[in-house]
Amino acid sequence: MRNPNAISVSNAGLVEDGTVVLREIDWRVSIDERWVVLGANGSGKTSLLRLVAFQRAPSSGTLTVLGDTWGGADVRVARQRIGLASTALLQSLRPTLTALEVVMTGRDAALEPWWASYSDHDRERAGGLLAFVGCAAHADQAIGTLSEGERKRLLVARLLMPEPDLMLFDEPCAGLDLGGREALVALLDELARDGGRPLVMVTHHLEEIPPGFTHALLLRGGRIVAAGPLAETLTSDLVSTTFDLAVEVESASGRYTARVKTAPRS
Repeated sequence: MRNPNAISVSNAGLVEDGTVVLREIDWRVSIDERWVVLGANGSGKTSLLRLVAFQRAPSSGTLTVLGDTWGGADVRVARQRIGLASTALLQSLRPTLTALEVVMTGRDAALEPWWASYSDHDRERAGGLLAFVGCAAHADQAIGTLSEGERKRLLVARLLMPEPDLMLFDEPCAGLDLGGREALVALLDELARDGGRPLVMVTHHLEEIPPGFTHALLLRGGRIVAAGPLAETLTSDLVSTTFDLAVEVESASGRYTARVKTAPRS
C-alpha cells in the first residue's frame, strides 16, 4: 500500500553543539495537507525544517520524507525532490545574477549558472515561473536591484523550477512590508490551493498564514505543544502556551490574528 504520508517523523531529537534543539518529535504530514510551523525564536522551527529537507540528520528517532528514510537512502537524490526557500539562500546568491538566472539555477539547486547548460525549454520554464510570481518584467534585472518583496517571490519561482514533490518555506515573509507580505501570502495561498503537493511553512506570525493552509504544528523549547487542523491548534490557550504570552487568537475569512491580552509573564 502506498504510504499516504509525505513526512513521517517518529520520536526524533536533534542535538547541536551539545545543546538539545528538538525533543521527542512525532509528526505526520499527508500528501494533501498544507502545514504552518509556529513558535518563538529558538523553538526549533528552522531546525525541524532542515531535518525534513534532509540537510541535517536526526540525533535520534526516525525520519522519512517522500518514502526516503534517513540512513537508508541517498540524501543527494532525496534532496532533488524537495524544494526549500529561505532567507539564508537568498543571501547566498550573487546580487549581480539576473532574475532569470536565479530561477534557472533552481533546476540543480545551484548557486551559480557557470557550470550548467540550460536549454531553451529551461529558459522558457523559468520565464513562465517569473510570470507566475509577478516578476516577468525583471527577467534581465540584477537581483540586487530588486525590492525585498520581488526577491522573496523570486525564491518561490526558483523553488518551483525542478517541480519538487514537497515545498518548504522558512519564514518567507520576513522583512517584508504590508504590501509585500500580502502579495507573498496570496502567492503561497495559490500554491496551497493547487493541491498537487504538500507544503510546509515556518513563521512567527499568525497573520502570515495563507487561507489555503490546513494544519499547524506549534513548537516551544524544541517540543511539540500541539499539532493538527488549524481550528483545533490555533486557539488562544495553545498559542499563548507556545509563545509564553497571553494572547487572544481571532480568525476571519480564513486569516488569523493574535492580540496580546496582558503584559508578558515574568
